[in-house]
Amino acid sequence: MQTALKLEGIGKRYGDFQAVRDLSFEVAQGRICGFLGPNGAGKTSTIRMILGLVAPSEGRIDVLGAPDGRAVRSRIGFLPEERGLYRRMTPVEAIGFLAGLKGLSTGEARRRARTLLEAHGLGHAMNRQIRSLSKGMAQKVQLLSALAHEPELVILDEPFSGLDPVNQQELEGIIRALAARGATVLFSTHVMQHAERLCEQVVLLSGGRKVFDGAVEQARAAAPRRLVLEGAISPEAASALPGLVDVVCAPLAAGGVQVTGVLAPGAPAQAVLRAAFEQGLDITRFELKEPQLHDAFIVLTGQEIAA
Repeated sequence: MQTALKLEGIGKRYGDFQAVRDLSFEVAQGRICGFLGPNGAGKTSTIRMILGLVAPSEGRIDVLGAPDGRAVRSRIGFLPEERGLYRRMTPVEAIGFLAGLKGLSTGEARRRARTLLEAHGLGHAMNRQIRSLSKGMAQKVQLLSALAHEPELVILDEPFSGLDPVNQQELEGIIRALAARGATVLFSTHVMQHAERLCEQVVLLSGGRKVFDGAVEQARAAAPRRLVLEGAISPEAASALPGLVDVVCAPLAAGGVQVTGVLAPGAPAQAVLRAAFEQGLDITRFELKEPQLHDAFIVLTGQEIAA
């Protein structure tokens, strides 16, 4: 499969501050890649280097066969984290203007603008000034302006920020549709749930360094599975359950005890339940909690991240 984006040993310094350190990864054409990490991890600095807005202090970048995004800007769509449109323009004018900067004729740019606005529920507002639109509608207009020229590589910096759940769901649909037509999507976020639902590949950053690059399932495997049991269970009995470590017992308001523990690698959950019954424990609840990407991030980086 052809590579759309490749970074080799990229670093970026601002004076004495090292924002990005020895970062290498590549994204295949047509793939959705989540670029994940907490605020300050180096995501936006990396995106700016990919686009050619700032030069890397070291390393090499290949973007659609070019050394940075400036040489292939007509083939890239970019939604910056800092939103901003000409507020006195209408959506048709704004999308058409930005599409024109990517090489489309005025007529074709306006035609695509109208088509996109109709397709995404903004047909009724296409001739209203942007300053009269809601925040969510204006953000959707800015997103569509990044897509009107049908780019091969789409880079979205915190695209879900400020969107309500309905618009977040619609944006997820737009990202899937981009990949379905062969576009490559790289989107940064600090909210793991979007990446879990969308991504074939995730790259996790912490402190400017890459801590993981691979499939979501592989990342989840770095975090332990947890078991929750409730019932008449003494701390001694809970600690004696085979395959369960780091056991924590907490009394329940309604009576009984909640036991939470980490399932040891390779230990089957059913064996824990069977041992509990063999001990004569009265179990009223038994739940296996598979790790999520958020859990994996904590394990891989040793820090929390916004949910």
